[in-house]
Amino acid sequence: MNLESVRRYLETGGYEEDKNASTIEKMPLRFFERFILQGLHIDLIEPGRIVCSMKVPPRLLNGGNFLHGGATATLVDLVGSAAICTAGAAGTGVSVEINVSYLDAAFADEEIEIEARILRVGKAVGVASVELKNKRTGKLIAQGRHTKYLAISSKM
Repeated sequence: MNLESVRRYLETGGYEEDKNASTIEKMPLRFFERFILQGLHIDLIEPGRIVCSMKVPPRLLNGGNFLHGGATATLVDLVGSAAICTAGAAGTGVSVEINVSYLDAAFADEEIEIEARILRVGKAVGVASVELKNKRTGKLIAQGRHTKYLAISSKM
């Protein structure tokens, strides 16, 4: 690809003509979270741990027809943040670091399990480990870790 093709691809979201521009601008606030989380079910929630599941929807597939890495990273972000809240954190804070190791693929309509466990929640930092597995086979799809800065409340 030449530089101009790369520029057009990024600026138009992969479409030569951005026919969706006016539609995209009218999307509701926090649309991205709803787009990723729609269809997610909580199977277990307890202090420091959340287990949930969902069928991989076609809207979250990449060009290879398996779960997009960005969707996987967003699940690590959102479910990891929620797990930090279960440990008593006042809020989810802001991300300091997020990493994801992609180990296998998940395809449309496959049931996946997402488990987030708290590694540490202190006064200023929370850390969660998140695993995505194929619910039927138990095979590990991705493993992530999410570190968040938790706002320290003022004593004034």
